[in-house]
Amino acid sequence: MTQRLKAFFNSNLNLRQLSQRIGEIAALQRQYQLIAPASLAQSSRVIQRKGQTLIIAADNGAVAAKLRQMEDELISSFITRGCEVTGIQIKVQVRILPSANKPRLRMLGEQGKKEVEALAQSLENSPLKSALERLAQHRTKP
Repeated sequence: MTQRLKAFFNSNLNLRQLSQRIGEIAALQRQYQLIAPASLAQSSRVIQRKGQTLIIAADNGAVAAKLRQMEDELISSFITRGCEVTGIQIKVQVRILPSANKPRLRMLGEQGKKEVEALAQSLENSPLKSALERLAQHRTKP
């Protein structure tokens, strides 16, 4: 965090408390990443701490069920690492990942259109020729 941002958070009591809680959750998340099996750690995350109870969000019911089975083991691992955790609560909280950018439709310029048409005319009747003709017809810049 930059010095200006730290100064801003420290200038207000509520912001300072919020910053400390976020830092605490981030530290617990780092410990959780080390403790939990990789397949579960990437499908779940620490979202809150209430007293000595850690609240973990799972991406789906199957992950939540497996984490519930491992609850005692996770608590023990947290305690071993010096974290004051006496209970774990698992919640299913589906994470919606940002979808990949949809591919942009690319358009042919005038020169490209002429070259595709010339190639199509040099071919005998075939599915390739038909596809090239459709490409030249529909994918041109206005």
